[in-house]
Amino acid sequence: MSAVSVGPDGLMRCRWGCESREMLEYHDAEWGYPVDSDITMFEKLSLEGFQSGLSWRTILRKRTHIRQAFHG
Repeated sequence: MSAVSVGPDGLMRCRWGCESREMLEYHDAEWGYPVDSDITMFEKLSLEGFQSGLSWRTILRKRTHIRQAFHG
């Protein structure tokens, strides 16, 4: 099984990045990019903590609710 896949736009990506719309957006816009604010860093660390035992796709779907719970 290959570690890369072709996305809907014809670009090669990590296989996991093509699993869903949420994963594609995360792969293209966030994954591997440096974080430059404390708020963004706190969000990423919190999401990582909530991810324990769940799929990353589930966490990305619940991201809006997590932001509401932490008041942004």
